[in-house]
Amino acid sequence: METYLLFLALLPGILIIIYIFRKDKVEHEPVSLIVKLVIFGAISCIPAVFAETYMGALAPGLQENSVAGAIYNAFLVAALCEEVCKYLLLRIGSWRNRNFNYRFDGIVYGVSVAVGFALLENVLYVMDGGLYVALMRGVLAVPLHCFCGVFMGIYYGAAKRYSIEGQHGKATTATFKALFIPFLIHGIYDTLAFLGEYGTTFALLAFVLFMYIVAVKKVNLYSAEDWHAGFYTQPLSGDRN
Repeated sequence: METYLLFLALLPGILIIIYIFRKDKVEHEPVSLIVKLVIFGAISCIPAVFAETYMGALAPGLQENSVAGAIYNAFLVAALCEEVCKYLLLRIGSWRNRNFNYRFDGIVYGVSVAVGFALLENVLYVMDGGLYVALMRGVLAVPLHCFCGVFMGIYYGAAKRYSIEGQHGKATTATFKALFIPFLIHGIYDTLAFLGEYGTTFALLAFVLFMYIVAVKKVNLYSAEDWHAGFYTQPLSGDRN
């Protein structure tokens, strides 16, 4: 039974990695680099736990299922700490890598780190919670991290391109977006999940469905345009997002 649960815990992240890898049309990233970033994503869980513990201790009186408590715990405890830690490990693991030469590479790297984080978190939850937790997290929580990874990767790739071109103001703006948009997505998801009421459950499912559609559209768009988005071939026409 434990082996079966472990398989279910790992499967969603593996399928997402394969999907993103196949969307990288111009040149596939080295498997060794993707594995490295998945490991880095798992490692990012460690500082995230310490940061979340510290942030949670700053407001001990807030109840998680209250509106104020849900918002605080969702945005300032979970989303802020986890997305910052994922970004830092993403940056450490890939910014100077010579394979980082197309904008879609940022999506591959961002999703790889997100999957690493999600896989470790998912294994811990699923091994403790069983089949129901595996199924629910497989369609909700794991994709949530990957949605964040897609948007982090879009703007991470833009920041790299602008940095190469010497457009440091635009690079800074793109870096801010690489952190803020995943923070916003993650915070909204967790707020709805923490409230746990009848109405917010439907809102959560609607939000996840919406994010599935948006994320797939973004991946398809940047995959199709990647032929024209090499860092060392022609100038970037501008950030359309």
